[in-house]
Amino acid sequence: MTLLRRKSSPGKRIVAAMSGGVDSAVAAALLKREGYDVIGATFRMWPKEECGSCFGRACRSLEAIARARAVAERLDIPYYVFDLSDDFKREVIDYFCDEYLKGRTPNPCVVCNEKIKFGLFVSKARSLGAELVATGHYALVERRGKRYLLREGRDRAKDQAYFLFSLSQEQLKSAVFPLGRYTKDRTRKAAKRFELTAFDAASSQDVCFIQDLEYAEYIRKKTGMEIKKGDIVDGSGKILGSHKGTPFYTIGQRRGLGIAYKEPLYVTAIDIAHNRVIVGIKSEVLKKTLIAHRLNWIATEGIDKPLRAKAKIRYNHKKDDATVTRIGPDSVRVDFDRLQEAPTPGQAVVFYDKDVVLGGGWIKEAS
Repeated sequence: MTLLRRKSSPGKRIVAAMSGGVDSAVAAALLKREGYDVIGATFRMWPKEECGSCFGRACRSLEAIARARAVAERLDIPYYVFDLSDDFKREVIDYFCDEYLKGRTPNPCVVCNEKIKFGLFVSKARSLGAELVATGHYALVERRGKRYLLREGRDRAKDQAYFLFSLSQEQLKSAVFPLGRYTKDRTRKAAKRFELTAFDAASSQDVCFIQDLEYAEYIRKKTGMEIKKGDIVDGSGKILGSHKGTPFYTIGQRRGLGIAYKEPLYVTAIDIAHNRVIVGIKSEVLKKTLIAHRLNWIATEGIDKPLRAKAKIRYNHKKDDATVTRIGPDSVRVDFDRLQEAPTPGQAVVFYDKDVVLGGGWIKEAS
């Protein structure tokens, strides 16, 4: 097993994706120190008329681009800004809005990594004569035989391998993650040693392109669709209250329901056809089985017999023991040993062998 640090290829050209934050800044600095021919680049992901309006926490605002450019100047590397706003809207924003309008909970970070950062961005890198793209993700890529493997980063609290599960072998071949063996604290200390102005930049939170709007308001603004109020009902159809619009809710949600009840209530389902939010008690969101489709296998080409693995149903969820069984050409049944809280259609389920990502898919339904 060989780590893809490529120290044996001094001078190899690599494009470092720079967001203006500390992680990508240190990633670029480490690559230059190791002898790579580093080019810094940022992709602009929203229309020019929106850029810098009031989006202080949006990770690629004009302020973030200015920070990234300053880091590139400090490192004495070329720097480019690529306008991928049309592609980002089509691949990520439209997907995000569409999923919520269909009653599912999207995961735009996974889609962005697959379609933009290691899709279109890699194409831009190749136009600059680079075959490799580096990001500030806390994850590791290794090569074992003919396959490229994805592993969790050393800092488990910051690990981002979950968000990279959908990358293909060709994409992993192009990916370099300099911070895979770093902790966040070590990254900030390294930024100070490199005298990078981004050392105290705040980490991006939540969905970076939403800015200061609630999800439903953002969806209304982007799609022009009316977000209609409706009924909150229990499993029998009894009306318990009213909701602000289905995009304001996700399965497993407890807060913000506005219903007085003898026990805490949770969203158990979203009924788009009848514009209803269905709620129930805690036991009703606990599930042991889910169906996943649109699979991507990394450590293997696929499975033909039941696979014992650890599985994770959302980024901030603990991995748990499960049996993964193929039930179709592009679908599996995942049977957990223990009840899981609110497996949610639209979210990713990712399978692991210790710290190695075996693959994953998108949750279709749970029972």
